[in-house]
Amino acid sequence: MAKNTSLYFRIVEGRSLPAKDVSGTSDPYCIVKVDNEVVARTATVWKNLNPFWGEEYTLHLPTGFHSLSFYVMDEDTIGHDDVIGKILLSKDAIGAQAKGLDNWLNLTRVDPDEEVQGEIHLGLELLRDAKRIGLRCHFIEARDLAPRDISGTSDPFARILFNNHSAETSIIKKTRYPHWSETLELELETWELTEGGSVTVEVWDWDMVGKNDFLGKVEIPFACLHKTPLLQGWFRLLPLGNHEDDAGGKLGALRLKVRLVEDRILPSMYYQPLIDLLVESVISPAEVEDSSPLTMLEEVTTVESRQDVAMTLVKIYLGQGLVVPFLDYLSTREVNHTSDPNTLFRSNSLASKAMEQFMKAVGMLYLHEVLKPIINRIFEEKKYIELDPCKIDLNRTRRISFKGATSEAEVRESSVEMLQGYLSSIVESIVGSVTQCPPVMRVAFKQLHKRVEEQFPEPENEDVKYLAISGFFFLRFFAPAILTPKLFHLRDQHADTRTSRTLLLLAKAVQSVGNLGLQLGHGKELWMEPLHPIILCSVASVKDFLDKLIDIDQDSVSEVPQRAVFLPSVTVKEGYLQKHKAEGPQLLSRFAFKKRYFWLSSETLSYAKTLDPWQVRSSIPIQCVCVVERVDENAFQQQHVMQVVAQDNDGQMHTIYIQCKNVNELNQWLSAIRKASIYNERMLPSFHPGAYRSGKWTCCLQTNRTTLGCSRSHSAVTLGDWSDPLDPDAETQTIYKQLLQGRDKLRKQYLEAETTPEEEKRLNSGLLSDGADSSGQLLKHSQTAAARLLGVVLDLEQAHATFQQREREEGGSLILTP
Repeated sequence: MAKNTSLYFRIVEGRSLPAKDVSGTSDPYCIVKVDNEVVARTATVWKNLNPFWGEEYTLHLPTGFHSLSFYVMDEDTIGHDDVIGKILLSKDAIGAQAKGLDNWLNLTRVDPDEEVQGEIHLGLELLRDAKRIGLRCHFIEARDLAPRDISGTSDPFARILFNNHSAETSIIKKTRYPHWSETLELELETWELTEGGSVTVEVWDWDMVGKNDFLGKVEIPFACLHKTPLLQGWFRLLPLGNHEDDAGGKLGALRLKVRLVEDRILPSMYYQPLIDLLVESVISPAEVEDSSPLTMLEEVTTVESRQDVAMTLVKIYLGQGLVVPFLDYLSTREVNHTSDPNTLFRSNSLASKAMEQFMKAVGMLYLHEVLKPIINRIFEEKKYIELDPCKIDLNRTRRISFKGATSEAEVRESSVEMLQGYLSSIVESIVGSVTQCPPVMRVAFKQLHKRVEEQFPEPENEDVKYLAISGFFFLRFFAPAILTPKLFHLRDQHADTRTSRTLLLLAKAVQSVGNLGLQLGHGKELWMEPLHPIILCSVASVKDFLDKLIDIDQDSVSEVPQRAVFLPSVTVKEGYLQKHKAEGPQLLSRFAFKKRYFWLSSETLSYAKTLDPWQVRSSIPIQCVCVVERVDENAFQQQHVMQVVAQDNDGQMHTIYIQCKNVNELNQWLSAIRKASIYNERMLPSFHPGAYRSGKWTCCLQTNRTTLGCSRSHSAVTLGDWSDPLDPDAETQTIYKQLLQGRDKLRKQYLEAETTPEEEKRLNSGLLSDGADSSGQLLKHSQTAAARLLGVVLDLEQAHATFQQREREEGGSLILTP
């Protein structure tokens, strides 16, 4: 059974951190590691011992993980950054919290002997014959060891210990991927065969001066060798186990939110009946009042899980080519159940959440195109803007008048002028973007417009059809992106306090534009009044924009089943990076990397000297990509380098090395290229994290250029976001879990509902034609729909139980074949 592991974590804030700088403060930031691999770095909060970050991440880890670590660092402009403390969470500890972890956790000291990583490949054999009794250990190799030397490598050797016996391998210098291929033997006495205890294998970093550094250990119970005389395989290196206390809170604390979701995915054939029911709901919809699998799913969906369920459904229907009928089905039900147009789509119903997640799934690149230039300008200018008289701080303003100190009136006048300029740019960019908007979004809005107009045809409700669309478009899409650009990937870091206030004021104004100015002057924030004229002037252009937006032929948008959210030709990521080509003369590292502009689509990874259209582009077909991985720092003495290995038509491997500005940009590009190539059939299981230079690999020191990679590849490890590829099996598994949790509620509501003798008689006799019998017909239809849905849920539950039982019987992972 395939395994799906997703890890959600949010670094909220810190408190009572120790001062590391002479000024009596610190400049803290967090580094997050999964099994000692850096997956995220927060922004630095300058001069603050109680920092707020509010940064959240999602990781997809199909192969699982062992631990999640949070390191709090103090950034120094000169010299190395200081380590303040860490928090280590094991996978088991996270998984034990069914609803996730949300708590303050004290930082602990960082012990070098506990900072171990990597695996060792060895064979251990118990020798028992007439001539001798002993232990034979074949040390083959190790990989991904911790770097202990200043060069970013180590000088590892291994040691085997049992009772008072020990033996050591040779030292392999300057590598984290040593190949020993050595066999060591320990001679034992007969009485030692009955001893308990463990055989210990340790790995150390040899140092010429000072003591050797510990790299990890493996402990194998001696009893295992009696049962299995020959043990061979890869073993994970473990720390010494000197558990450090939390220093009594003296190092401060972090507030973290962490949640682990693990699913076992069945073969596709088992999910097809549930997909068929979901598809049937939208292509053959029953009457508005009738229950369907979709409405039943909404009934058992909690407020907390509704957003995840909505996004999952959007992806399922995108994959089926039915996302517009799906949204139309939900919208129609909501519109028909709404009597007051002022409350339309104002709740967090499944219809509202589905439309919101749909816009994020298909419209994020469009949003970037419209908003990014203006958002970047606001961040770069960092103007002090404030309209609220209670919040104006004259000390924070630059002098506007040469006559003396800046007055409150001058601050407001300046703020109004700058906000009007920003707001005009935003509105102009939005209303001029009709052709840039994805056609599938335009068709979905066209259907919504039609349903609202049918339900509220009265002249006094003329604006309702506009408000229904603008409520989603402006209030749930553009305004949140302006307020928190980082969450929409418009910026790499959160805004500072000054810029955040500007963005908040603009988001409020954009919301008023989306409301067509109908609520102006009715709120408590009367200090926003100077912006009312420009908001009212925008209403006509917004209505004209919405009319043009839905002026599209629905038949021109072909919805077909698909595997990705975007069309193959759409650029999903682009930007300047530093490129180094493996072939050719070997230049010094500082000169070998050249600035290039990169474009990524689901078809190609291309690059050119500049983004000018006349520049000749070099391209790598995505279908030829075999590996996308990090590169060790010591390969080029450069940080944040990744490699893309591709195979040409002749079977030859070609590697380009790409350097990013920081670890977050590195992870984003790694994730994006991996997602684009996730369905490639020739992905390699291993790779070289170093570079081939001076006749050998810098990682494992092997001289054969074509030798197999010395480290495992991580092709399926990606950051979770709106660009995730569609995965129908995993998505349907999520819906199944939600239905399984609500099964009792559905059974009680639909199958165990009490009926009067007269109703029972009508149900059984089929007297359901009209009048009083309509309620009976509705009941019978709902019962039938519920019975079918619960039957599918039961089948899936039994399938999971069957395969899990077979796994237990076979004592390991089971590869399923339908």
